[in-house]
Amino acid sequence: MNNSNPYTASSNNRNRLSGQLSTAGVVFMVVAAAAPLTVVNGNTPLAIGLGNGAMAPLGFAFASLVLFAFSVGFVAMTPYVKEAGAFFTYVGTGLGPRAGQATAFVALITYSAIQLGIYGFFGWAAADTVSNIGGPEIPWWLYAGAALVLVAALGYRNIELSSKVLAVALILEIGVVLVMNAAIAFEPSGSALTSLADIPATSSSTGPFGIAVLFSVTGFIGFEATAVFRDEARDPSRTIPRATYWAVFIIGGFYTLSCWFLVYAWGPDTVYGVANDYLNNGGNMVLDTARFYTGRVLTDIMEVLLLTSLVACILSFHNIVTRYQFVLANFDILPRFFAKSHALHGSPHISSLFQTATAIVLVTLCALSGASPLVGVFGSMAGIATVGMVILMLLTSVAAAVFFYRSPHLAPGRGVTTRLVPLIACLLLAFILYLVLSNFTQVTGLGVGISTVLALIPIAAFVIGLVAVRDRSMTQLAELSRVEPLPGREAG
Repeated sequence: MNNSNPYTASSNNRNRLSGQLSTAGVVFMVVAAAAPLTVVNGNTPLAIGLGNGAMAPLGFAFASLVLFAFSVGFVAMTPYVKEAGAFFTYVGTGLGPRAGQATAFVALITYSAIQLGIYGFFGWAAADTVSNIGGPEIPWWLYAGAALVLVAALGYRNIELSSKVLAVALILEIGVVLVMNAAIAFEPSGSALTSLADIPATSSSTGPFGIAVLFSVTGFIGFEATAVFRDEARDPSRTIPRATYWAVFIIGGFYTLSCWFLVYAWGPDTVYGVANDYLNNGGNMVLDTARFYTGRVLTDIMEVLLLTSLVACILSFHNIVTRYQFVLANFDILPRFFAKSHALHGSPHISSLFQTATAIVLVTLCALSGASPLVGVFGSMAGIATVGMVILMLLTSVAAAVFFYRSPHLAPGRGVTTRLVPLIACLLLAFILYLVLSNFTQVTGLGVGISTVLALIPIAAFVIGLVAVRDRSMTQLAELSRVEPLPGREAG
């Protein structure tokens, strides 16, 4: 790649990033953001213990179907969205400039919140790991600060370097779980493998299916960011749709199978009680499962990879936020200097530096507040991000349905994928938003009062985005809705 020309100016004087990310490169970026090893260790026991026990894998399967339905409209609309920026450019194209700007505000809050939350999670996990091996007691925020320095260095440089780092981390963390799954499947007694053919009955004492779906959906946060890297993709019209579908398939399949194997590692009749014992008394259900089936060495490797998974997740969200800020600056929603790119690396370096500074301030405030890194920082920020992410996907599905209902000529003969499926996705995502809000204290681990305030933050960001308008930015955003039929080929 020639980095001497890090961006190009479009016809409306917008700066664009450049790159040669392949489908695999984009997939690595967004699947790493989903942090699969972290989700298997954290969300899976929660889905089993607080949800419907041995039937929890169906929650992950259902979440996968919902996100596949979302992806159909998202992908169908992709060729008509010419700007990077993911959700807000899609919503701006389908629902108009005000809704687009409001969506951008929600996205910034959502991704910034989850990034801060993961810093807290990483700090806690690193401190716990060092303590368990007899190391010194070091405050969580020092570990978070070390991760921040690494992320800042990688985020400042070319996106393809981040992609390579994330690819290695992702392959290792998925690989170690697959080894555990294989050990469970081929356990000498054969009981685990044989029982895969049986569908366990749901005990009346287990929790609701909706809770399993709730924790399943939160494990997908980050997959939808494929379009954020549009300008840095080799062939956006092909790379982004393929990467989106592959991300859903890989994440959904991995979570569902891993949860299924965890159920049968402990037995469908006892796993609900086992999961609750771990949730109530502490410990790591997945690490203990790996230790029993594979031995100490693999468990130690998994524990280390859990930390690298969290760093990879932070790096992914850092890259996502910096590119959101870059595009928002192009639309004069943020100051124009955010839309500058590095002369050598071709990265949005000013935006990256600002995001690093923001992270330093937020982590420092959390450290000074004395908040618990796991519940106070991660729990609260995960709550904000979950509400924000479901709102963003719901708005995008509404935008896709409205866009093709208004312009059916853009996709003749494709009413199912351009109108019907996005409408179904809207209904399913509205149901999941209801699940999130009605069970929000389960997500945050905090009281009703503070949880209510946290849930209102993404909604407040949307309202502010609707009313805090500037004529220049509205004029720029209005250009998103000027769509012409694709020359020489069908939509999608």
